[in-house]
Amino acid sequence: MATAEEVAKAAERRDIRDRWFLSAPALLIIFLAATGPLLIVLVYSFLTPGAYGDVKWQFSPDAWTSVLLERDIFDDTLSLAAAHVTIFLRSIKLAVVTTIATLALGFPTAYFMATRSEKTRDLWLFLITIPFWTNLLIRTFAVLQIIRNEGIINTILLKLGIISAPIQILYTDTAILIGMAYVYLPLMVLPIYASMEKLDFRLVEAGYDLYATRFKVLRKIIFPLVKPGVIAGSILVFIPALGAYVTPSVLGGGKNMMLSNLIELQFGQGRNWPLGSALSITVMLIVMVALLAYVRNAGKSGVRHG
Repeated sequence: MATAEEVAKAAERRDIRDRWFLSAPALLIIFLAATGPLLIVLVYSFLTPGAYGDVKWQFSPDAWTSVLLERDIFDDTLSLAAAHVTIFLRSIKLAVVTTIATLALGFPTAYFMATRSEKTRDLWLFLITIPFWTNLLIRTFAVLQIIRNEGIINTILLKLGIISAPIQILYTDTAILIGMAYVYLPLMVLPIYASMEKLDFRLVEAGYDLYATRFKVLRKIIFPLVKPGVIAGSILVFIPALGAYVTPSVLGGGKNMMLSNLIELQFGQGRNWPLGSALSITVMLIVMVALLAYVRNAGKSGVRHG
């Protein structure tokens, strides 16, 4: 005859089994929704491109080879695909510079917000979120109106006599950088502000009492304590900046392509879906490396600060 403890354990096991059984359909749908599209892209990257923008169900690693290499049409030798490498390097460079620019602007902004009175902090936080009310395309066109040859910047400089001819900013990497820094700045400010709001400013006062300079207080006290917010903001900016499509298309004018534009080209005019799929997976791998670096640094920061 079973004891009361055994009966209780059997009931608990039955309860756990029933919960898993009831949750299984939802878990299956979530799993398929999360991995299904990714698996389709992965499978397509190993197929042969069709003649009319479709794919042939024939295994071929050519798409992955074409990510960084190109095949000579005469002697069939492989060489570095200079165009793809240039686009990769430009995309990574612009994403990194955008992250640095937003950090340079976002850190003092978050510090200013965190040092206001509690009554006014909500107002500043509200103002930071206002750009999210507007569509990304409209915000990008707003930047275009500012930096174009007949825009606000060139008009003011011409009227002040500082320049004699408009500065060509539009359709350059600088235009893309300005646009992405503007679009993604709130994504840097908010995580840093969240970390800085919890900062015990008595530590800052203690630093000044010990005759530390402003720079030393920033470097030794403030920055280490808000480092998780800085890392989170950097990741939030770097990832969308690397895969940005609208801003480079509008402000770059199609002359300075980024990875997203190259992928769109392969799925559209290029009619090479396997190569577009391989490039998409490559971007995802780069993002994954960035996220792993974030998790590793966040873990170290958490251990260091208890």
